[in-house]
Amino acid sequence: MEPFISILIPAHNAERWLADSIRSAIAQTWRNNEIIVVDDGSTDQTLAVAQQFESNEVRVVTQPNQGAAVARNTAFSLARGDYIQWLDADDILDPHKIERQVRRIKNGLSDRTLLSGAWGYFIYRPSKAQFIPTLLWHDLSPVEWLTRKMANNLHMQTDNWLVSRALTEAAGPWDPRLFRDNDGEYFCRVILASDSIQFVPDAKSYYRDVGSKSISHIGRSNKKLDSLLISLKLHVQYLRSLEDSERTRTACLGYLQTWLHHFYPNRPDLIEEAQQLAGTLGGRLTLPRASWKYLWIEKLFGFTTAKETQSAYNWVKSSALRTYDKMMYSLERGRGLSS
Repeated sequence: MEPFISILIPAHNAERWLADSIRSAIAQTWRNNEIIVVDDGSTDQTLAVAQQFESNEVRVVTQPNQGAAVARNTAFSLARGDYIQWLDADDILDPHKIERQVRRIKNGLSDRTLLSGAWGYFIYRPSKAQFIPTLLWHDLSPVEWLTRKMANNLHMQTDNWLVSRALTEAAGPWDPRLFRDNDGEYFCRVILASDSIQFVPDAKSYYRDVGSKSISHIGRSNKKLDSLLISLKLHVQYLRSLEDSERTRTACLGYLQTWLHHFYPNRPDLIEEAQQLAGTLGGRLTLPRASWKYLWIEKLFGFTTAKETQSAYNWVKSSALRTYDKMMYSLERGRGLSS
């Protein structure tokens, strides 16, 4: 039988980008699909945008705002698919994405095999997305995938995966406690339940960089910092459940060290918890220092000032890039309409 695919789109205050995401789902060359959009209590026109696409193929539901994890759980509770395609409301799928992964399934894969694909960042213009391979862009075992992810601080986007119903049910629901890295933690559980990860290089998705408005942006949110530490602890637990060796413990320590700067110096309680976890891994974390560009600021005014200066510089640089890309997008769109 031809696999039936559920494309699930949680959306909160995504009026600006949602139409592009839904269009990319409708445009899939694999036609045996359903599309479910869950509006998570948006206060803008997200629901109205979604309802413009309602049809036999596209179903739209709304609920009070409860967070991305709950919206995703709602979407899955309504899904009828043999496979699940998650799609964030500001991202885009290549038209052939699902078809190319289904082709791999039809080569005889088990329903415990997880499929990933290539992804690239973009701001306004998908044509400018850069697809940069990482150590995760390979066929891998679950333990090797998680070890590479944590040792090198790598990731796959939510949209890259195609997940069987069997794996989705085995992984369990999205964790509503997590307001930061809920996708990273969730797909760790999917990977734990899988027999292998198959990478399909021509199954592409486009990850939109929305800057500080992204759910992944932490800033000074204590809620997201608490969530991040929970996710870090779970990552360590998951990898060690597959293999508790020197190499996996080293990968876990590196992962904790990479993210420690988010907690320092404002959340000493979370730093202490991270240090205790590092101790169980046979190591100790080093308190963050400013990068060489900002080391002189740290010496004169302290780490906090250096950290805030670097954040401000990165914000200005990102804003300038976003402004330029938006201008070019508008120009290219205007030329297209006039022609």
